[in-house]
Amino acid sequence: MTQTSFRSWWRPAPPPSLSPTQKQWLMRAGALTQGLRAIGRLDLRVLREFPAGLTADESVGLHRPQRSAVWVREIAMRIDGLDVVVARSVAPLSSTHGVWQGVRKLRTRPLADILYHDPAIRRSDFEVARVHCLMPMLCPVRRVLPGAQRSAFAPPLLLARRSVFWRSGEPLMVAECFLPAFWSLLNDRAGA
Repeated sequence: MTQTSFRSWWRPAPPPSLSPTQKQWLMRAGALTQGLRAIGRLDLRVLREFPAGLTADESVGLHRPQRSAVWVREIAMRIDGLDVVVARSVAPLSSTHGVWQGVRKLRTRPLADILYHDPAIRRSDFEVARVHCLMPMLCPVRRVLPGAQRSAFAPPLLLARRSVFWRSGEPLMVAECFLPAFWSLLNDRAGA
C-alpha cells in the first residue's frame, strides 16, 4: 500500500452523511478534554506507552520516514466511568528526550496539560476518518470496546480525527477516536 492510499483514509472535513453533532465534535477546536469535562466526570487511563517504528499511515502525517523510531502513548478517556474516547499520540523518539519530553512524564494527566499552555506550539488542521482494520488506532480501540463489538470482524462505526502539534520544528501527532458509547451518551443526555 502506498503512502498516497494512506492519505486517502483521512479527509480535511467530515463526510456530509454524518450528523451535525458528529461533525461538531470531530472538528471541535481546543482541548478535547475540556469539552468532555462539560459532559460529566472525566478520567483518563493509560493503555500503553512504548517505543515503536512509525507506521505508514502515521508517517504521512508526521512527515517522517516509515519505521522511524517514535514514542507512542495510547489512552482511554472515560466520562462517569464509561469509555468514550481512545487517543493515540505519536512523536519522534528523539524529540521525547527534547522538546516533547513532557509526553513521557504525563502518567494519567491529559496531553492537553502541555499542549495548550505554550504559545510556541502550533496545531495543524484536523483530518477525519472512519477507523478501519488497517489503521494503527484500531488496536487500542479494540482494547476498550465491549466484548461483542471487540470480537466483531468489522468494527462498529468508529469516527476519528487527528492533528499534528508542532514545537521547534518537531511534530507530535494526536489521533482521537470517538467510541459508539460517546454518541449514545450524548443522545441520552440530550433526551434527559
